[in-house]
Amino acid sequence: MAEPYETERNNGVHEGSKGTHQREETLYSVLHHLTTSIIYPDHNKAAKPLLNRIKHSLSENGPLLRDASRNTGKNVLLWTRRGTPFRALLVISVGTITLLTLTGLLVFTLFFLAATVNAIVISLLMSLAAAGGFLALFFAFVTAIYIGALSIAVFVISAATISAIIAVLIATGWIGFFLAVWLATKKSVGLAKHSLSFTGSALSNYTSARHAHRYQELDKVSD
Repeated sequence: MAEPYETERNNGVHEGSKGTHQREETLYSVLHHLTTSIIYPDHNKAAKPLLNRIKHSLSENGPLLRDASRNTGKNVLLWTRRGTPFRALLVISVGTITLLTLTGLLVFTLFFLAATVNAIVISLLMSLAAAGGFLALFFAFVTAIYIGALSIAVFVISAATISAIIAVLIATGWIGFFLAVWLATKKSVGLAKHSLSFTGSALSNYTSARHAHRYQELDKVSD
């Protein structure tokens, strides 16, 4: 039976029976392999529990994230440099929106973790104070306050994130509009300069030819 071509995947290097070749890992390929190895495991191998699949996938693809992020950033930078200013504006706007979204998600996650820890502590205190009705009622009110604060935090963080994204989109639209006007004006001025230069050159050639023809006629008359 013929051996498979690729037998090992380590830090972007694939080794096979025909030799070793280098393949540049990107962030998309690493994340795709990370998720597919967890959700859709290899059926040819023995089935593993979910936690073992997650641990194996993270240990295999985790070290590749740094190089993949660097390669993806390099590819995006090269793609941006090869394009027009509108492409750079698109990259900046998408990057800003992604950063705002991740920041809002991070803030909500931190607040949620803090509220969860507080709720656990309050639940423990409620269980300890189950004999006292007043303390249990007090802790129930505190729990309700934390739940309300969490709901308000979700609303505020979501509204702030969405507002920031809308502001970025509006600013990007105006910047794109002024950039388009500037580029159109620049091309129009360049075209006008070229037309004036061409017209001046044609007039200069016509004047020179006319003077030469006139001098020839004067020479003939004098002869």
